Amino acid sequence: MTAPATPPVSPGTSAPPPARSGRGPRVEAHGIDVIGDDERHGRARDLFGVWAAPNVSYLSLVVGGALVLSGLSLLQALAVIVVGNLCWVLVGLVSVSGPAAGAPSEVIMRAMFGTRGNRFVIGLNGWLVSVCYVALSWSAASVTAFSLCARLGVELNTLGKVLVIVAIAAATLAISVYGHAVIVRLYLPLAIVTTAVFLVLGGFLIRHTAWSYQPPAPLHGVALWAALAGGVALVASASLSYNNSADFARYLPRDTKPFAVAAWTAAGAFLPSIVFTALGAFAATTLDMSDPQAALESVLPPWFTPVFLIAVILGAIANNAMTVYSSGLALQAIGVRLRRSRSVLLDGTAGVLLTLYALLVSDFLKAVNDLMQLMVVVLGPMMAIYVTDLLLRRNRYDGHALADERRGGPFWYVGGVHWPGIAALVLGAAASASCLAVPGMYTGFIAGAAGGIDFSLPAGMLIAAGVYLLAGRPRASA
Repeated sequence: MTAPATPPVSPGTSAPPPARSGRGPRVEAHGIDVIGDDERHGRARDLFGVWAAPNVSYLSLVVGGALVLSGLSLLQALAVIVVGNLCWVLVGLVSVSGPAAGAPSEVIMRAMFGTRGNRFVIGLNGWLVSVCYVALSWSAASVTAFSLCARLGVELNTLGKVLVIVAIAAATLAISVYGHAVIVRLYLPLAIVTTAVFLVLGGFLIRHTAWSYQPPAPLHGVALWAALAGGVALVASASLSYNNSADFARYLPRDTKPFAVAAWTAAGAFLPSIVFTALGAFAATTLDMSDPQAALESVLPPWFTPVFLIAVILGAIANNAMTVYSSGLALQAIGVRLRRSRSVLLDGTAGVLLTLYALLVSDFLKAVNDLMQLMVVVLGPMMAIYVTDLLLRRNRYDGHALADERRGGPFWYVGGVHWPGIAALVLGAAASASCLAVPGMYTGFIAGAAGGIDFSLPAGMLIAAGVYLLAGRPRASA
């Protein structure tokens, strides 16, 4: 594919900024526009810290505890943790499209869904889900901060809680606004600090681990398979939400080896996720992880508890900063004409309002949490379509062609929509929904007929990939 002589400027972006926009402690000027070869820098191994920092996470401990609470033995829970986290390999594979195109995932996905069709898909997954996730994560971090203040003897009234929420959001948005260069520089030392704290925590938890743990009522047959399948879907859902991994690799030089990009991305997320989710499972063998914070604090010395709580807050900030960064790009890809820094602030404001409403006004947080559990129906098929398209094209993405949104452009397809991509997503989501089983909330008809076994993850991904492979192949060289 031949790039146009004068690269078009996508809606929501300005003309290409000066050459050092991706370097140094300054606000990143690039949005969804193509990163020129003269502005490419860095090494693939820089991605390890970028992905490790947000995955040294309190959420991992909670998920590990939930696996044991669901009735699995320790060995079964550890097997689920390994299998579920293998989906980080897909995140690594998707990231190689960033250096190839010099563009973020939100633009590259125009190849799969068309210039107009992609706006709807990104609006749902790249923006709405991101803002909801930010609200969930900020809520958890804020509750932790409230607990830290109480331990330090500071009783917070409503105004105090609002100030804490805003402070956490401000720290997150500062990272997101400064952008790529700050994330790359900050996240490795942040990962080292939080890893050290969590490893100390692990030392305390291992002392309380019952290595031969078996659940009081061991699961068998259909019940066991349902718990295993549901556990894999729960663990995998975190990685499947990161189909935007090209966002953080697009500044790498075009000739960076794809294997190195994929390997450092996947390893950065996979290793801490495995270790710290396993720690949660270890803890659940003797502690009541239905209230994780109280359970963990019960085995920690008083001097270490505040350190642990601060590490939890830092991990949430690191995770949310990446999410808000990508949601700002998503807003531009939808067609909102704002500079990236302003789109980040807009998304951050929406996240803060949702967080305030969730914590101070209503039980809105539960509704959002339920929505996120159901999103695996869309996340799995979207990841499968992205990986299939990348393999069909052999990672040959032309960033300038992808940036061309004109009628009749390279990725205009039919009326601005690539119908094979949309069909693959819809059919994959329908298959996933029919095989989904979320106890107490929703059970698809196939999952119900199978005794509550959740096949949503493999069903949605295989159907989406198969449909796209067959229907999308004629346009694979577009």
